[in-house]
This record gives sequence, C-alpha cells and structure tokens, in this order.
Amino acid sequence: MSDLTKRIKAMHQRDIAVALAFVLGLWFAIIFVAIETWPLAPTPAARTILLISGAVVLLFNSAAIMAMLRHYREDRDFMYGLDIQFLDEAREAKRARRHA
Repeated sequence: MSDLTKRIKAMHQRDIAVALAFVLGLWFAIIFVAIETWPLAPTPAARTILLISGAVVLLFNSAAIMAMLRHYREDRDFMYGLDIQFLDEAREAKRARRHA
C-alpha cells in the first residue's frame, strides 16, 4: 500500500468517525430535548407533533449524513488526493518561507 493510499484511507476514516459522532450527538440532543420539553407541551397533540418533528429531523439528517459518506466513499481517491496535494503544497510553501 502506497503512502498516498494510507493517507487517503486515514483521512476518510477520520471523516467517517466525525460524521458518525455528529449523528450520534444529534440523536442524543433530540432525545434530550424531547424528554426535557415533554412536561411543557400543553396537550397530547402538541407532544405528538414534537415527537413527529424530532423524528423527521433525525431521519432526514441521518439520511443526509449517510448519503454524504457514500459519496465520499465513491470519490474517495479523487477528493482526498486533492486535499493531500494541497496540504503538501501548503506545508512545503510554509517550510520554504521559514528557510528563506
């Protein structure tokens, strides 16, 4: 496995971890808000609306993150290859400025 392939894989895995942590955090936040606002809802209908609204937010946001991860996986080499190229160029330019 080449160095570039290892770097691409590492960046991709890091992005997956961050995205999944975001989804998990969103689930915890929505559940917390639902629990904390439950007694504040004036009617059972309001509670139902809160539950449905929270479920829709969770569904669409989770689906969007999963779609993003699929897209990242499909174009992984191209996207991360460009990122690594630009990072390396920026690092080299910074190093050249320091030694100039």
